[in-house]
Amino acid sequence: MDLFERKNNSQASSRIKEWARAVFAADEDTTIMVSELTCTEPGCPPLETVIAILASNGNRQYKIHSAMADVTEEQVLRFVHEQRDHVE
Repeated sequence: MDLFERKNNSQASSRIKEWARAVFAADEDTTIMVSELTCTEPGCPPLETVIAILASNGNRQYKIHSAMADVTEEQVLRFVHEQRDHVE
């Protein structure tokens, strides 16, 4: 196990959660989970970051095709707004 990598993912996860909370203006009762998944299917990016928003008004999930450590605030803002535009 690479403890340095785990620490970096924990820090990246915390940053992404803060950005997502700001984008959604989420209250304290809203749970935000961030995870990094590996995909081995053809055409799938090797790593993707999944942001799950668990709120009383409904749950949402967003996938960013990038490793968690590489996700930027701009990506989260742009990606979430693009997804909102497709849903609403």
